[in-house]
Parts: sequence; structure tokens; C-alpha cells
Amino acid sequence: MKSLLVGETSVHALCDGAGTFFEPLSSAFPEAGVADLAAATVLDPEALLPDGRWRLHFHAFLIRTAEGGAMLIDAGIGDADAPASGWAPTPGRLPENLATLGVTPEDVDVVLLTHLHTDHVGWSVVGGRPYFPNARYVAPKVDHDIIEELNPRIRDEILAPLASMGQLDLVDGRVRLGPGVTTVPTPGHTPGHTSVVLESGDDTVVFSGDAVLNALQLVAPRLAYLFDEDAEAARSARLALLDQVRSRDAWLATSHMTDPFVRPGGVPGVSAQPVPQGRS
Repeated sequence: MKSLLVGETSVHALCDGAGTFFEPLSSAFPEAGVADLAAATVLDPEALLPDGRWRLHFHAFLIRTAEGGAMLIDAGIGDADAPASGWAPTPGRLPENLATLGVTPEDVDVVLLTHLHTDHVGWSVVGGRPYFPNARYVAPKVDHDIIEELNPRIRDEILAPLASMGQLDLVDGRVRLGPGVTTVPTPGHTPGHTSVVLESGDDTVVFSGDAVLNALQLVAPRLAYLFDEDAEAARSARLALLDQVRSRDAWLATSHMTDPFVRPGGVPGVSAQPVPQGRS
């Protein structure tokens, strides 16, 4: 499990699972050229398998403050019956990861869902009840309003139980989630897609959600992803987000790269540095 200390706040990457995507990497990013794929492979060599398949990880992130709060960014792929089970490597390991850190479901105060795709909401509800019984679940209102188009199972199995328990909080725009934690609208992958910025002391971490899915979008950030709802909006949001990351010399916390934490270099779209030894 990899972690960062950001000021007095700790950030832990919780890998819920890893597996191959249902589209080859070159099909998922159809504009990528040979040079792009080669450069991306240098940054994340495990993501491109010899047969061209894309191997991705499914990360959620736990933020723990010095005051004792616990916030989750995304809720993983879920158990064997979760909505992602048809394509993602369920059951996930998020409960075990939390237990390793000494965190119980009751300890979690906030669960921020960057967007309402199946591999980001999986542990939100288990057995028809909120898995984190004391948490405020924060979700993009825009995604909620079109959930019939995105995925009716998420409406019925995730959003409805959360709403019935009074734990669902729909947000739009920039919202302060806690000390130093703010949402940043990054629409395009889904209409309401939302990233998160954590600032503590002199350090910053930007949680990209699916605004950045693969190292290809670090070496060539204008590349479109096949399953973005609005490719142009997603491109604009990604470029703006990466500019913010570079201007702050921030860490980028990604949902699907092998190494969850990278530090994009000073030249746009060219390099990223892995987490140094001793921080994992």
C-alpha cells in the first residue's frame, strides 16, 4: 500500500484490484501513435501487456487528517455482486486495505464519488445498506440527474439506498469537503465528473478521478479516451487540471495507473516522476 504525507495529512492509496480492460490500450486511446505508446510505457511499463491489452489498477484513496477525520475519494469496484462485476476484477480488497490501516467503515466521515461509473462506487452500498454508515456520500449532481443514461443499476443499488438513509449529498461546482479539501469540476469523462484538491502545509495532491486514466494522457494529454462522454470537454478539463498540478508542483493521484502517485514534470506532457523510495 502506497502512502504520502501531505503536510500533517496522510493519503493512502487503496488498490481494490487489478485486471485487464475489455479494450486493447490502442483501441481505448485510438489517437495514440507508436511514439506515444512507447513514452507511456516508460512511465507505466505494467499497463501495456505484450499482447496489447491494458492492465489497469482500481484505486480509491483514504485521507486522514491530524484531527482524526477519515475521507474516501471513490469507493472502488466493490464485492462480487457489485455493479462492476460484469467487467472489473471483483471482489475488491478495499475493506481489507482499510483494516490494515486500522480504519473501520464506521470511522469514515465522507465518501466523495468523483463520478458515477461502476468501478468508482462499488463499496458505497453492500447488501442494500450504506457500507460506511456514518459517512456523508458526496456525488456530482449532474451525473445523478442523468443516471438513467449512465447506469440504472447505480441508481437502484447505490443512489436509492443512500438517499433513503439521508446520506446522499449532491454537489455542483467547487465545494469544500473538509480542511484543505476542495472539489474541482472536470466534466467530460462524465458530464459531472469531479476531481479533488488537497492542500496541507506546503504540499498539494490532486486526485484526478478519470480525468487522467493512463500514462498516455501525461505524455500526450490531448489524447481522447474512447469512453469519454464528451471528448473535447474531457480534453479541456484534463489540460487545465494538469496545468494546475504543474503550477503547484503537486502530486497527482490517479485511479488507474499502476503507481497511484506521480509528479508530472515541468515540461507539459513529457515526464512524470514515480514516488520516491521511503514513501510507499
